[in-house]
Amino acid sequence: MKTWFITGVSSGFGRAIAEAALAIGDTVIGTLRSEGECAEFSLISPTKSHGVLLDVTDFASVVPVVADAELRFGPIDILVNNAGYGHEGLIEESSLEDVRRQFDVNVFGAIAVAKAILPGMRQRRSGHIINMTSMGGLTTFPGLGYYHASKFALEGFSETLGKEVKDFGVFVTAVEPGAFRTDWAGRSMVRVERSITDYDALINPVIERRKAYSGHQPGNPDKAAQVIVDLTRAQDPPAHLLLGKDAWKFVHEKLDTLHAELETWRAVTESTDFEVEAA
Repeated sequence: MKTWFITGVSSGFGRAIAEAALAIGDTVIGTLRSEGECAEFSLISPTKSHGVLLDVTDFASVVPVVADAELRFGPIDILVNNAGYGHEGLIEESSLEDVRRQFDVNVFGAIAVAKAILPGMRQRRSGHIINMTSMGGLTTFPGLGYYHASKFALEGFSETLGKEVKDFGVFVTAVEPGAFRTDWAGRSMVRVERSITDYDALINPVIERRKAYSGHQPGNPDKAAQVIVDLTRAQDPPAHLLLGKDAWKFVHEKLDTLHAELETWRAVTESTDFEVEAA
């Protein structure tokens, strides 16, 4: 049996993954942001589910919380960096404080937790770090610029870390869900008040569609959770894993467009090297 450390298990993917792992007899240490939530989570399976108090943006607390969890519940085999939220707002209408907060939670919090847990995995020559990014870490939509920036950053972190720790028997997977039926587009979404009318024609219909879509997304979080549990048993897990038909569609459209653009400008790209003189 394995021991998991999952950030943000109050709802959504975090809770679904925790319940799927508990269902097969694994131990789950789940982070929450109130004592009441911790107590509730610990009651799911009194010997297997353990709620711990942690705000991932309280960076000074991350190392001691992880150390205490390993002391009490044993070495951590699997980390799921799940804590995060969506920021909806045009870039020109969103403040610098908005982007700092978005990165503190979605990027710096995930990095802090990974850095706290990684030394033990490296020493044991075993472990799996799963970073919940998004199809929005590979493609983009208007009105989600800060969110996309944070998820693109997490993608780069995940891919690089995977190359650095592979020889130690530690795997890193960026999981990229499409639209799943969680609270991401509902109560978990931070929305900036509109202020610049020039953008109305572009963004107002997008925002209304996004609000109407909440609760009707095609993705099933329980199915995603089971895939992630199965992933931790795979012999050679992938560095990237898309979840959902919409994720496949939108990401491949982005890749096709990117490839076509790169080919169009290839001659310009290659023109910037030093010329090799003939012998």
